[in-house]
Amino acid sequence: MALPEQIDIAKLQAAAGEACNLLKVLSNPDRLLLLCQMTQGEYAVGELETMTGIRQPTLSQQLTVLREEEMVSTRREGKHIFYSIASQEALAVLQVLYQIYCPKD
Repeated sequence: MALPEQIDIAKLQAAAGEACNLLKVLSNPDRLLLLCQMTQGEYAVGELETMTGIRQPTLSQQLTVLREEEMVSTRREGKHIFYSIASQEALAVLQVLYQIYCPKD
């Protein structure tokens, strides 16, 4: 009879820390709104401002947090910076949140 696998508590603690960090980033309404919008594709800063109603400097502050936390990636084209979701973990959580909370058409 095989013994149950030992749980590596250090790995479990590290995973819990990563999950907590992701949830902390998502817990801000402006960042959540920005990420929700980016689930639909890549957007320039001006487009994000128009679509979400988040104004400068709040928009820049929240995009900076998302960049620092590696939730989004950027691409420069001339004077425009485009943002898209880089974190597959964040995208998976956003898909679940969408199913639960977003209005059905």
